[in-house]
Amino acid sequence: MTLNPLANPKGVSLLCELCQKPAFIQCTKCRVTYYCGVEHQKADWMGIHEKICQMLIPLRVPEPFLSSDDERQHRHQQMTHRKKRMIELTRTTGQKLLFEGHHEQAVPAAMQSLRFSIDVFGLSSIELVPSYLILGEASIGLGRLQQAEEYLAQAEWTVLKTPECSSAIKSKLYRNLGLLFAAKGNYDEARHQLANDIYYASEEFGPHDIHTAGGYFHMANVFFRMNRMDVADSLYSEVTTIWHQHLSQLIRWRLKTPATPSGIGPAIEGVQEEEGGLDEAQEAEAIQVLNSIHDMREQLAHQNPLGLANICHTLTMLYYLLNDMDRAREFSRKALLSSETAPPGEDGSLTTISELAKVLDVHPGTATTS
Repeated sequence: MTLNPLANPKGVSLLCELCQKPAFIQCTKCRVTYYCGVEHQKADWMGIHEKICQMLIPLRVPEPFLSSDDERQHRHQQMTHRKKRMIELTRTTGQKLLFEGHHEQAVPAAMQSLRFSIDVFGLSSIELVPSYLILGEASIGLGRLQQAEEYLAQAEWTVLKTPECSSAIKSKLYRNLGLLFAAKGNYDEARHQLANDIYYASEEFGPHDIHTAGGYFHMANVFFRMNRMDVADSLYSEVTTIWHQHLSQLIRWRLKTPATPSGIGPAIEGVQEEEGGLDEAQEAEAIQVLNSIHDMREQLAHQNPLGLANICHTLTMLYYLLNDMDRAREFSRKALLSSETAPPGEDGSLTTISELAKVLDVHPGTATTS
């Protein structure tokens, strides 16, 4: 990506996209985004700008003169729709980057989502809270706990003064507060906040939903740090079971042959989109959470071979759905091996694992994910 140095006309003030200080360079692709220097340009490009560069143009170019009220109303509705799409895209991207461990890169995406949310919903809207939470979690990951507290305090205040706030948003708030207290080493308060997270997520989605599984996972991590391995183990098992059930449903949907084929030729398995499939952020969450549990299980494989088999089977399904057949086969082999070493009477999942292994054997090629 190339940049244009700016020579601003007198009276024109252009500000950096990230820090809001005077800008001296311009993105040459969209020509509507400005930066104080190359460092912030690179950070924004890696975080979000590469995805939204061209999408920003119609949102930032001067509005044309429209003579009728109908035309102006139509344009306003069109612009609002575009901004809402930007909010969804930037939030999903920011959350995905957090799950991937790219906390610094998540900040530009969260800042963009916050700006568009303010523009569409106003400064005091509950719709701003998800952006504050992404910024808060990014700050926790970067070790900037004071900054994280400020973002989460703003989110908490907005939630408290919004009686109609959904349980889903409350769940995310308490999850972030739990992460903050865990980062501070205050495990008692972390468990209290994560218990609230699980309660509200269960109220909104049910206790066995993937939205609730994140709370169980972070609670397990807290018990793991406290060396309460029995409790941590049971919570990790619950997370595995939730994802296993969810991914099993997606697998069944993918392999289902259409009841009434259309067009020429035989029905082809897997041509339908998965019902309730994973978005980018959920894919990244599944990869991060399930691989973390796998690494822990693998270190203790001699103690719980069935637990290792279950997490390997779950990862097999995940990578199959992501079309990463090499990783899917790798975990399928591990799942079969671990199931075979499980004590008699505890290898009930062996048949299911073998069935998926057969599907992988006939699957063409591989398209690995990043």
